[in-house]
Amino acid sequence: MLYIEIEQKRLQMLKFAKKYGMTAEATVQCSQELDKLLNLLQLPSTKKRKIL
Repeated sequence: MLYIEIEQKRLQMLKFAKKYGMTAEATVQCSQELDKLLNLLQLPSTKKRKIL
């Protein structure tokens, strides 16, 4: 489910970048939201590495 959210957010960001430009507020905000989703994806792996 997280993978789907990430892909949807990535596509939304690309659409914003194409329409408004890479540095537009909407594009940057979408990029930051994508970063948060990607961080959630990596979180379990980080905890596993600390345990090992």
